[in-house]
Amino acid sequence: MPDTLKITLAQLNQSVGDIPANAAGILAAREAAKGSDLVVFPELHLVGYPPEDLILKPALIERAAAQLQQLAESTAGDGPAMLVGSAFVLDGALHNGVALLDQGKVAAVRLKHELPNYGTFDEMRLFQPGPLPEPIILRGTMIGVPVGEDIWRYEVCRHLADFGAEILISINGSPYEINKEALRIEGVAKRRAVDTGLPLAYLNRVGGQDELVFDGGSFAVNGDGALAVQLRDWEEQVVETRWTKTAKGWRCDRGALEPLAQHPEDIYSAMVLALRDYVKRNGFPGVVLGLSGGIDSATCAAIAVDALGADRVWGVMMPSRFTSGQSLDDGAACAEALGIRYTEMPIGAAVDGFDAMLGEAFEGTQRDLAEENLQSRVRGAGLMALSNKFGPMLIATANKSELSVGYAAIYGAMAGGYAPLKDAYKSTVYALARWRNGQVPRIGLGPGGPLVPDGVLTRDPTAELYDGQRDCDSLPPYDVLDPILVGLVEHDKSVAQLVNEGFEHGVVRHVEFLLHRAEYKRRQSPPGVKLTARNFGRDRRYPITHAFRSG
Repeated sequence: MPDTLKITLAQLNQSVGDIPANAAGILAAREAAKGSDLVVFPELHLVGYPPEDLILKPALIERAAAQLQQLAESTAGDGPAMLVGSAFVLDGALHNGVALLDQGKVAAVRLKHELPNYGTFDEMRLFQPGPLPEPIILRGTMIGVPVGEDIWRYEVCRHLADFGAEILISINGSPYEINKEALRIEGVAKRRAVDTGLPLAYLNRVGGQDELVFDGGSFAVNGDGALAVQLRDWEEQVVETRWTKTAKGWRCDRGALEPLAQHPEDIYSAMVLALRDYVKRNGFPGVVLGLSGGIDSATCAAIAVDALGADRVWGVMMPSRFTSGQSLDDGAACAEALGIRYTEMPIGAAVDGFDAMLGEAFEGTQRDLAEENLQSRVRGAGLMALSNKFGPMLIATANKSELSVGYAAIYGAMAGGYAPLKDAYKSTVYALARWRNGQVPRIGLGPGGPLVPDGVLTRDPTAELYDGQRDCDSLPPYDVLDPILVGLVEHDKSVAQLVNEGFEHGVVRHVEFLLHRAEYKRRQSPPGVKLTARNFGRDRRYPITHAFRSG
């Protein structure tokens, strides 16, 4: 029985449903880890995670099973065994699980016991839970393989330890949320290691999948809770870890401890990687966006350049008669700093055409929001025309503050294929822009130096839909609005609770009214990357039609 093991952690991206490509990535990682005893891959790596209802297609399960068998056969010669996450049908029930591939065959299969059914997860409607798993034997060593949620609860790891596990290897598809990496390491993995006295390797996937993005950040801790190895976040890595058997049991030898992205680089990186993979996997040649001279469009443009490169980003300034000279100057300056294609396309003639078309119907009424929002909808139609004609995906630039209270024109500023700022409050957008002006993200493709002009950062936010308009004419200032929204959206607080925290009753009640009234608009908004624990769509699922108000 050996007293050393080499275990390679393959922190990889994956493509949901692209079984051949995922299998090719598995084989490439195994080739790179020739000297290891075992190569480990993330949760459901062969089919992609999360597969949602795609996993219910029998043809997909059949192809995954056939591909898994071919992968098993590839281990017949020299080289490491593999732990591969996939879907399995046993006795007619569909399971999320992991297979040990060794010596040319599927040597063992273990099934996920704890199925998460909260927030973004709804695995209970897709899979059946497996029994409490027992360890598998690799090179004479008993290895426990808890899958995903199995380590977030006490029972599975305790059961594995009681049945003789000597090392725990946990494969995961754990999506990014702000501050979640600390929860994984300190709140979960170290606790399980100390509870059982066993070393634990935690492998997470990396990459974007629709609204979710996975930050990687895989690691290993020893039975005393000490961090032994830390992989980078936001990047693919294939890293060999070394394990030694001592008189007190197995330990992971000290390896590289890569620094993780700090706040707010973590948020910015989430937006970059999510957009990059969304554009790539949906076959778009690039992106187009309205570049208004405001903070949201400038930040979206910077994210797009960091995600795709400047040559794949097209900024379009669409001035109306209310667009200020400062907006024109700042929009052009932002495009120049980023090095992107820039086009000025005035909308005056189109707006005049709509005014003429609607003149008879609107006769005798006062000019109001209907006419103002026509400008936004003209812009949306023009940008979609460019997308249709030339192929780039339209980026929607609305942020979470605006979407919360309905301060984004449906079929206008909300038009697009993806919304990078959908889960970022306005105050977060400002913080990201200021950070990006002084830093280049590790995974970014854009230039250094200030990218968002000072004028954009210092002027009062405005949609410029009439002379002298400011956002604060219709909304509380964002330094008041955003904390109220955090309370209402992220923490489900009542009006009374927020009033007790010092906010004005009338303001909070009005914001709650706007929040609920805008639900129908949010249902029609494009997807955007999840950053918080309560993003719109996957986490916070409210009825469109309801009468409840908390105060």
